[in-house]
Amino acid sequence: MQILDLKLTNFRNYEKINLNFIPSTNIIIGNNGMGKTNLIESIYILGFTKTFRSSNEQIIIKKNSISTKIEGNILTNLKKNYQVILSTAGKKVKIDNKKQEKLSDYISNINIILFSPDDLKIIKNSPNYRRKLLNIEISQLNNSYLKLLNEYNKVLKQRNSYLKTLYLNSFSSKDYLDILTDKLIELGLKINIERKNFIDKINENINYFYKKITGIDGLLIKYESSYNNLNKKQLVKKYKDFFEKDLSLGITQFGIHHDDLIFLLSEDNLRDYGSEGQQKNAILSLKLAEIEIFKKLKGEYPILILDDLNSSLDDNKINNIMKLLNKNIQIFITTTNIFNVKEEILKNSKIFIITENGVEEKIYEK
Repeated sequence: MQILDLKLTNFRNYEKINLNFIPSTNIIIGNNGMGKTNLIESIYILGFTKTFRSSNEQIIIKKNSISTKIEGNILTNLKKNYQVILSTAGKKVKIDNKKQEKLSDYISNINIILFSPDDLKIIKNSPNYRRKLLNIEISQLNNSYLKLLNEYNKVLKQRNSYLKTLYLNSFSSKDYLDILTDKLIELGLKINIERKNFIDKINENINYFYKKITGIDGLLIKYESSYNNLNKKQLVKKYKDFFEKDLSLGITQFGIHHDDLIFLLSEDNLRDYGSEGQQKNAILSLKLAEIEIFKKLKGEYPILILDDLNSSLDDNKINNIMKLLNKNIQIFITTTNIFNVKEEILKNSKIFIITENGVEEKIYEK
C-alpha cells in the first residue's frame, strides 16, 4: 500500500500544498513548530478520519477558515482517491469522489502504522488508552469490528441510562434491563474473540522483534478481560452479581469496556518495572509485529510513519529497526535535522524540507 500524493487545503499552517511521494522512504525535515508533524498527521487523518494529536477535531482547520480538506491517491491493487473534509458543520469522507454515508465504510481502506514519542502513553497511561489502540488497529483490519464496537457502546449507554431510571423509580420493569444485558453479552463475546485473536497474532512476532532490537528475550502481551473463558450463562450470572452495585452507581461495572493489555518482559509488568528505554522498545516491537499481521491478513504492507524517531531511540536501535523493515514498505520519517539520519537510510530517499515559504522536495544525493 502506498500514498502517491497528498493535497491539503487550509490544514493547520498550510493554506494549499501538493506533495508527491515515492514508494520507499520519505523524510520530512523541519525545525520544531514549522509543520513537519502536521504533514504526517494529515496522512493519518486520511486513513482514520481523525487526528492522533487532539480530541478537538476543529483545531486542524487553519485559522480564519471554515473548513479543511485532505486528499490523497492511494495505490493498492488499484489506485483510488480518498478525501476527508472537515468543517464547522461536520465531517464528510469520499472515495473516488463518492460520499461514504458511514465512517465505518471508509475506515480500514487505508492502513497506517504510527510510531511517535507519545506512544509511551500506551504503557504508562490508563487501560482506556490501551483499549483505544486495540480498537484502532483491529478496525483497520476489519471494519465490521468497528460497527460491532459502535453497537456495543450504544447498548452500554442505553443500559447505563436505564440503570438510572430503575434507581429513581423502583416500580420500573427490570425486563428491559435484562434485554439490554443479553445484547451487551452477545456483542461483548464477539469483541472479546476479535481482541484475543489479534493479541495472539501479535504475540507470534513481538518477542522476535524485541530480541532483534535489544538482544533481550521474553516480551509478551497479556490480554486481560472479564469475559475471558466465560460462556453466556456464566456472564449472565456475573451481571446479576453486579446488579446492586451497578444500580447504586448508575453505570455498568462489568464488561469488555474494562479490558486491558499488560506488557510483560520476563513476566515483569513493564509499566511498573520497565525502564523508559524498555518501554519504547516494547511499543516499537508491537508496531513491527502489527506490520506482519497486516501483510498476512490483507496481503500488503501498511504505510509506516515514524514521527521524530531520533528523539525516541538511539542510532544503533534505529539502524536495527530499518534493517528489519521490508523494502516494499512505504515509510515516512520526521526529523529536525538531516544529519540525524544515517547515510544508509538516506540513500534513494525523497527529502521534504519545510521552510517558512513552503515545502521543498528533492531526491537525496550525497
